[in-house]
Amino acid sequence: MNTPRLVYDDECGFCMYMIRWLLRFGEFEPVGFSELTPDQEARLPDEYDTCMHLLTDTAVYSCGSALEQCVGRCGTVGRRIVRILRLLPFWGWIRERGYRFVADRRAIWGQFRSCEHVQGELTSNRSRQ
Repeated sequence: MNTPRLVYDDECGFCMYMIRWLLRFGEFEPVGFSELTPDQEARLPDEYDTCMHLLTDTAVYSCGSALEQCVGRCGTVGRRIVRILRLLPFWGWIRERGYRFVADRRAIWGQFRSCEHVQGELTSNRSRQ
């Protein structure tokens, strides 16, 4: 697996909107919770359905850490943003609390930003390559 797998809640319109945004700027293979293979699921934490995950060949990143890894893989601007954020004191705590704040309110955010599928963005992203 060279392309990291981005695991997300494929029943959440806001989650799918955010995954489409990440696919626009980075190269990931999106995998919804309902599409997980037994091998992929075995690599995830027990309560994997509470947040997003990034599966690479060597590591599994979850929740805020997964988002940080994804943004860091979204070109020069993403790498710079992550580099600056990592300089903040207590960055890990801030990152996880911020992620949880947004994730726990997905239904509210979904009223403003939502989509019904991720596949369209993936197809158009690959056709540009």
